[in-house]
Amino acid sequence: MSLSSVKKMTLCAICVALCCVLPTAFHVLGPAASVLSPMHIPVLLCGLVCGWPYGAFCGVAGPLLSSVITSMPPAAALVHMVPELCVYGLACGLILSLVRTGRTITDLYCALVPAMLLGRVVGGVVRTLFLLGNGQSYTLAMWAGAYLAEALPGIVLHLILVPALALALSKAGLVPSRYPQQTPGKTTAA
Repeated sequence: MSLSSVKKMTLCAICVALCCVLPTAFHVLGPAASVLSPMHIPVLLCGLVCGWPYGAFCGVAGPLLSSVITSMPPAAALVHMVPELCVYGLACGLILSLVRTGRTITDLYCALVPAMLLGRVVGGVVRTLFLLGNGQSYTLAMWAGAYLAEALPGIVLHLILVPALALALSKAGLVPSRYPQQTPGKTTAA
């Protein structure tokens, strides 16, 4: 059983809306909010739950809509955030559609980890091209600092929260289980 197009569009719309709401809600944490990258959560989730076209759409529409409504992220950050988030949603959905390990949780991580790496690389490349085009420098050390070291709390949060949310949606019956003969995250005895 798979999700209908209407359910996918509805879940995608909810995830796009969460791209606006979560950063605002996280701002009560002060400067730590941006380190946690709350906008990434609904994009990654959308890619995993709805598939790559919806994940890619959410990765583009979410930050654009949030920037227009809340001014977060600032327009200058959209240059690298939109490609990064688009790759997150696209890669999560695409990789998950190709992976079938027999364990839902393993499938989720097999899609999530490479998608997060690809998105960070794409975001870094786009940021580099933009800065170099404007006569500024951007080194590998600067990229590693911005996209890995400083982002580590957000990376950990995403690796814990996103699979848990995907499993919770499946367990609640809101999205179909990848392996209907088993409880989400568990294998069956063969």
